[in-house]
Amino acid sequence: MGQPAVLFLTLHWQIMKIRNIKNCFYFYNISNIKKSRSSVICGRHRKSGKRMYSLLLAVIYLAFISLGLPDSLLGAAWPALYPQLGVPVSYAGIITFIIACGTVISSLMSDRVTRRFGAGKVTAFSVFLTMAALFGFSFSNHFWMLCILALPYGLGAGSVDAALNNFVALHYTQRHMHWLHCFWGVGVSISPYIMSHALVSGAGWQAGYREVGILQAILTVILCASLPLWNKVIKSKSASEKDTGDAPERRALGLRDALAIPGVKEVLAGFFGYCALESVAGLWASSYLVLYRKVPVEEAARFGALFFLGVTFGRMLSGLVANYLSDRGIVRIGFGLIFTGVILMLIPVEIPFPALAGLVVIGLGCAPVYPAIIHETPSNFGPENSQAIIGMQMAGAYVGTTLMPPVFGFIAGVAGFFWYPFFMLLILGFMVFMLEWKNRIIPLSRQAQITEK
Repeated sequence: MGQPAVLFLTLHWQIMKIRNIKNCFYFYNISNIKKSRSSVICGRHRKSGKRMYSLLLAVIYLAFISLGLPDSLLGAAWPALYPQLGVPVSYAGIITFIIACGTVISSLMSDRVTRRFGAGKVTAFSVFLTMAALFGFSFSNHFWMLCILALPYGLGAGSVDAALNNFVALHYTQRHMHWLHCFWGVGVSISPYIMSHALVSGAGWQAGYREVGILQAILTVILCASLPLWNKVIKSKSASEKDTGDAPERRALGLRDALAIPGVKEVLAGFFGYCALESVAGLWASSYLVLYRKVPVEEAARFGALFFLGVTFGRMLSGLVANYLSDRGIVRIGFGLIFTGVILMLIPVEIPFPALAGLVVIGLGCAPVYPAIIHETPSNFGPENSQAIIGMQMAGAYVGTTLMPPVFGFIAGVAGFFWYPFFMLLILGFMVFMLEWKNRIIPLSRQAQITEK
């Protein structure tokens, strides 16, 4: 080969080398641009996803305020209501019992209904059902009408309670679960003031029910408008589960199948115990202060609310620390506070201060227990089973709330209110035993399943 040809090939090779380097730089820059564009898009999606979750969480908080609004309305209205209807004062228990029956039925049905229609639609329809019952109450002038309307009143409460608790347990952190139940306390605290204003102004108890019904109607509109948001959050969650391969098999879980899961019977018994303790503590606090601690009636009514203030304030505080503690850890702290509060109430002194402080401490101890048990349900029994089991927990809660206060009322009528702290201590012991036994059973059953595989 001649020297000109060698020079030509050398020059050609150098040109090609430069072109290849340029091409490498070109493709490198293009790939970097694509990566940067994709990272910008992912960042935008991430920001919009967070915004979507936060907006829906605000809607859910509003829904839980609406869940609490009717809960204390009957008690606030009853002193003015029963003389107009011409019925004994004890007939409030009949209406409360019918509401509780409706709540238990809808809680047990919540798994099938929520799987069929979705949490958003169930919540919107449940609030609508409660709104219709409240407006019905506002136009009622016979006791039998209240009894008929009490059924949809309870059906709406049970469905929305179970659906929202499960939705937050699956999609949000422990903190949000505690604050969710704090907002229920806000609703329970607001409605007596609404009823009181209606009675003081001379508008009557019907106006109080009507005003709360209007609030429920506004919330129904908000929930209906938010339905696309619920669908987006659920689709986003489903897509992430498919990507990670964590999507559980979804099927309706029957009562018998749920009870066969290790730990379910124990958690239901513990939940029953918690709600029994909370309802006994709240209902009989004022009577204990008047009849045993000799506190004047006017002051006892005000001091009796200390328990509920402790629960509401405690849930706000527990929400601040919940993400730094396990659900079981925060439940055990609650147990310790309840025990401390009961011991304070047992101090044999004439001044009522230890008993008042005890009520606040018991409320603070009760605060984290309910939301922490609910939030732990998907991790204990699987997200595919959580809706059915949370529905059963809601049913157990309302059974405990309905049955145990009359049981203590009978004991107090026979033996006196001296036994009020001891009764709470007995329920606490039962609750601690069942929930700690559940904590022991679940790891053992998981270990057995691993061994079988």
